[in-house]
Amino acid sequence: MTSKDRQLAGSRRPFGAGALTTDQGIPVDDTDNSLRAGARGPTLLEDFQLREKLTRFDHERIPERVVHARGAGAHGYFQVYEPLDEYTTADFLTDPDARTPVFARFSTVQGSRGSSDTPRDVRGFAVKFYTRQGNFDLVGNNMPVFFIQDGVKFPDLVHALKPEPHHEMPQAASAHDAFWDFVTLQPETMHHVIWLMSDRALPRSYRMMQGFGVHTFRLVNGHGKSTFVKFHWTPALGTHSLVFDEAQLIAGRDPDFNRRDLWEAIEAGQFPSWELGLQLIPEDRAFELADIDVLDPTKLIPEELVPVTPVGRLTLDRNPDNFFAETEQVAFGVGNVVPGIDFTDDPLLQARLFSYLDTQLTRLGGPNFAQLPINRPLAPVRNDQQDGAHQSAVPLGRANYHPNSLDTTPPSGPAFHSYPEHVEGPKERKRSETFAEHYWQATLFWNSVTSWEQEHIIAAYRYELGKVALPIRVRAVEHLNRIDHDLAVSVARGIGVEEPVKSVDNHGRTSPALSQAPREGAEASPRTRRIAVLVADGADARVLALLRDACTAAGASADLLAPFDGSVTGSDGVPIEVTRAIATTSSVLYDAVVVPGATADLSVDGVAVHFAAEAYKHGKPVAAFGAGLGVLQRAQIPLTMASADPALIVEEEFTPEFPQTLLAAVAAHRNFERDVSGIPA
Repeated sequence: MTSKDRQLAGSRRPFGAGALTTDQGIPVDDTDNSLRAGARGPTLLEDFQLREKLTRFDHERIPERVVHARGAGAHGYFQVYEPLDEYTTADFLTDPDARTPVFARFSTVQGSRGSSDTPRDVRGFAVKFYTRQGNFDLVGNNMPVFFIQDGVKFPDLVHALKPEPHHEMPQAASAHDAFWDFVTLQPETMHHVIWLMSDRALPRSYRMMQGFGVHTFRLVNGHGKSTFVKFHWTPALGTHSLVFDEAQLIAGRDPDFNRRDLWEAIEAGQFPSWELGLQLIPEDRAFELADIDVLDPTKLIPEELVPVTPVGRLTLDRNPDNFFAETEQVAFGVGNVVPGIDFTDDPLLQARLFSYLDTQLTRLGGPNFAQLPINRPLAPVRNDQQDGAHQSAVPLGRANYHPNSLDTTPPSGPAFHSYPEHVEGPKERKRSETFAEHYWQATLFWNSVTSWEQEHIIAAYRYELGKVALPIRVRAVEHLNRIDHDLAVSVARGIGVEEPVKSVDNHGRTSPALSQAPREGAEASPRTRRIAVLVADGADARVLALLRDACTAAGASADLLAPFDGSVTGSDGVPIEVTRAIATTSSVLYDAVVVPGATADLSVDGVAVHFAAEAYKHGKPVAAFGAGLGVLQRAQIPLTMASADPALIVEEEFTPEFPQTLLAAVAAHRNFERDVSGIPA
C-alpha cells in the first residue's frame, strides 16, 4: 500500500455499510414509495427523501472533458533507478529508495464518454506523481509530436476533429470534411497526421503503447544549471497495435476493449509497467540539432541524435475503487511541476499552462478541485486561498494574507523557482523561422517504418480521404507529394485523384526507433495474451490440459470455445467444460487461434471457419493439428505457406513442442507481411 492509498482510505465509503440514511444522516426505511396523500393520491412536496434522491440524481453528471473524455485509469508507483542530481532537484528523480505513488489515466482524444475504445485516434497518456514536493503531472500522448505549433490554434483543431456542428456526426472519427479541410490548410499538421494514419493510432492495449511528454521541458539542478528534456514511456510488453478492420469490429463486439484489458490485467496480478526514458539536451547543444527547433512540438528528436536514457520504472498495480471519484474527477495540469522541473517557451506548452487550470474550474465546479481525494497532494498544503464552491477544509486562524504578524508562519523549505531565462524581444504575432519547415520529419517517419506499416498508412489515407470532398482530397495529395512521391501516387490511385508529378526528392534519412517492428534483441513475451482454442466432441482432454498449462505458465490464457455453451464430450467420454460458445465471442477479442483435432468435424461449422479465417486475415498466429487442419483448409488458409509464415503452425498431430512453437508466435504479436488476398471476408 502506497502513502496515497493510505490517504485515500480515509475517504472510502463502502456501499451497504450501516443503516440507510439521507445526506443529513436521517434514517430511511422505505426506498420504494414516495409520500402521498392516500395510496392513490398526489405526491406531497414535503417528501424531503424524494426531493433529495431526485435532486442528487439530476446532478450526478459533471461536464465531460472537451477532449480525452473517454478514459481508464489505475494506481501504481514510480521508482527511479539512480539519482539524477546532476540534472534536477526533483526528489522523485533523485531518491532511488522512494516509491512515488502515481495515478495514470489513458484516453482517446476525439470521442465522447460514450464512444468506443478503438477508433483511429491519438491516445492520452497522463501520469500524476504524488511526490514529497507536491504533485507533478506528466500529461502526454502515445505519439511524440502534436498537430499544431501554437496553442492559439488548439480550439480550431478540436472543432475540426469533433463531430461537425450542423448534425453532430461523425462520432470519434477523423474521416470527415472538417478535419481534412483543416489539416490540409495547415501544413504544420502533416507530421502528426501521418502518425495518425499509422498503426500507432490503433493500440492493442494501453499496456502496449508508448507515451511521450511531446514538449521539451527543463530539468534544473541544485546549481541552477538547466538541461532540456523530453520524456518517453516504453511499455515492458512491447509496442503493439491492432489493424483497422479489427479495431472497427471490436468497437461493436466490445466497445470497452482497452479499459477492460487494463482492468482485468491488474485484477489478475499482471501489473503493466513502463520504463521512463529521458532525452537530455544541454542548452548549449540545442542549436546544434540541424533542422530541429526543440521548442517546436511538431518535431521529434531522433534517437540517433540524442539517445533515450532509461531512468526509472512505472508500475500500475491497483484499480480504482470508484470510476467517478477517481478516473473521472482526476484533474491533470501541465502547470503542475515541482522544484527541479520547469517549462520552456514552446508556444503550445505555454497555452496549455493556461487551458488546463481554466477547464477544471468549469468541469469540477470551482477552484477547490485540488481538495478532491484523487487530486489531493501528499505534500502538506498551506496557503491563504479561501472559500469558494466545495471548500472542504476548515481553516483556522485570523490571518489569510501575507505578510502578517498574527499567525505563525511555518518555515519554508526548498521552494519552486522559475529558471531565470533571459528573455527579450518586441511584442509581435510571429513564429520563429526555425518553425517554418513542415515535411522532412513526416518523410523521416515514412522512411523509417516497414513495408507492411507503409501499406497500412496508405490504406488509412485512402479510407479517410475517400470520405471527404474532392477538392480536399486533391490538397491532401499535394501535401503527400511533398512527403514522398510514391506515397502520394499510391493514395491518389485509391481516391480518384490524378497522380501528381514528382516535385521533391525523398531525403532518404531514417530513424529505426520510429517503427513498431520488433527491435533487434528486444524481449518478446506472450504474457497476458488471450488464445482461443476451438474445440468439439472428441477432443483429447489430456492435450487440451497440456496446451492450457503451457499458456498459463507463460502468463497467457487459453479459452475453450465450442459450438455450444456448457461442455463437449472428450475422446475418453468425459465432459470437458468450455469457456463459452464460439458464436458469443469473436476472433478480434483474441490474440491467436488454435484448432486441435477432434472426432466432430468443426469444418462444417461456418462460425468456426469464419473465426479462423478472420484471425488469419488480421495477421494473428493460427495453429492447428490433426483433424483441426480441416477448419483451416475450409477457411482457404494456405497450409503450404506454413514453412514461410512463423505465425501459421500446422502439424499432423500434437507434439510436445507444439505449445512452445505457438507461444513463440504469440510473443511476436502478428505476421503483418502475410498475404491475405485469397481469404474470404
